[in-house]
Amino acid sequence: MAKTSAKTRHDRRATVAMYAGLALTVVATVAPYVDRATTHLLADHIRAGYPTYTETRIDSAVTTYLVLLTVIGALGVAAWLCTTWAVTAGKRWARPTAIVMFVLGTSLGLTGLLTRDTSGETGLPPALGWAGMAPCLAGALAVVLLYTSSHRTPWRTTP
Repeated sequence: MAKTSAKTRHDRRATVAMYAGLALTVVATVAPYVDRATTHLLADHIRAGYPTYTETRIDSAVTTYLVLLTVIGALGVAAWLCTTWAVTAGKRWARPTAIVMFVLGTSLGLTGLLTRDTSGETGLPPALGWAGMAPCLAGALAVVLLYTSSHRTPWRTTP
């Protein structure tokens, strides 16, 4: 039994949007490392929220955030790759998976952007929080494109 592949224009565009989301996820994952080496937004944000913290404790908090954001980024990369493969291969479960991944990714992005810590400030500085939301825009576009093409591509096995 042959599988249908992503052949419609919308499906190809959705795949391009997914690759853009993958690239944005990589950028959002690398951004905190660039910040640590250059602008120190995260460290300054923690310092402002917790003025009694020592430099060692601030460095430890930054390291904790880097580990957490790296794990989330790696899971995001895996999700983009798997979902893009499923769409390209014409898997029946590709579209529902794309929605689930979009909802999970957007939920994680909003959590990073909006969650306040015990200092009353958001845990991440706004620039890093918004960087985490950027892949969600590509995800929204990909889902819209996948579902606007649903009447053209049956997404089922053909005899």
